[in-house]
Amino acid sequence: MTLSYGDEYPIHQTPDPIAFSGTDRNFYDRYFFNGYAQDGTGFFALAFGVYPHLNVADAHFSFIRDGVQHSLHASCELGMERMSLKVGPISIEVIEPLKALRVTIAETDGIAGEFEFTGRSFPIEEPRFIHRIGSRAFMDYTRMTQNGHFTGWITLDGVREDLAEGTMGTRDRSWGIRPVGARDPQPNPGHEALQFFWQWTPINLEDGSLFFHINADAHGNAWNTRAAFAPDGASAGEIIEGSASLSSQTQAGSRWPAGGVLSGISPQGAPQELTLVPLERFQMKGLGYTHPVWGHGIHHGPVKVEREAYELDSLDPAQFDNRHVQMICRIEDDKGNAKGVGVFEQLILGDYAPLGLEGI
Repeated sequence: MTLSYGDEYPIHQTPDPIAFSGTDRNFYDRYFFNGYAQDGTGFFALAFGVYPHLNVADAHFSFIRDGVQHSLHASCELGMERMSLKVGPISIEVIEPLKALRVTIAETDGIAGEFEFTGRSFPIEEPRFIHRIGSRAFMDYTRMTQNGHFTGWITLDGVREDLAEGTMGTRDRSWGIRPVGARDPQPNPGHEALQFFWQWTPINLEDGSLFFHINADAHGNAWNTRAAFAPDGASAGEIIEGSASLSSQTQAGSRWPAGGVLSGISPQGAPQELTLVPLERFQMKGLGYTHPVWGHGIHHGPVKVEREAYELDSLDPAQFDNRHVQMICRIEDDKGNAKGVGVFEQLILGDYAPLGLEGI
């Protein structure tokens, strides 16, 4: 049986039932959220992924308390029902499409929470990410991104903390092709060495949202990049697109960013230059990214849930699964005045000449 709840809605893209998404086994459909107080404290994040051709869904909730990052990982067999936004204790409810969502984490192993996200403007649509490594399609996906405000609470081992007034952050939705599930054992002749460079800086300013991202090759040539500014309350037609450049350095002995300067910001309404000053580090493996056990789309049986925690100061920056990070940043103008708060996400694998990086 392949019919599911989704087939009741006029959302089909092919003659197949909604349970099927083309023919590529790496198709995925993902929700992502992060949030923080106006001073950059209280960081939390959540990722929720559906992998129709692997018949798996997974979800991850992770947050920082007193220098320790706590995570709750969950995985289940999808049962070909893509409209069920629930994996173990973690569920998502769409309150108003493209505007408001609610996330619930039922109490499990001492972790619980609930938060509601409301967008500051209409989401931006980023340029389609299409990238091949030799003859093999590595990525082909679309992503929409939206800054907004959060209300809610998080409980850790019986201690409940309400989200600070004015908590804000970012959420995105992406769907398409990425490497998911078990790694492909077939070699890619002539392209054995992995190279990937990614920077993303969603920023909450006082009167709007600024977005910048770049994917680049080993020589620093961008194959996907854009800047966009969304004034508060902006409709789809009022989002201003343009360009920018990000100069940055890595922390000594690591591939973690040591801050950066966004310059040449061209979208009208946004400052022309902003400095990103790191306040705290969040490890993306807490959401499954490059996690050696809880990688996205891995089959763990009918249902599996696991709690994990690690002290941020004790992690080895050279370890592969520790390289993908989000730095919570204070945003300053060229005179050092505070302009907002945001995130600097970075993942660098392999060579990257502009920063003098070589090898995996």
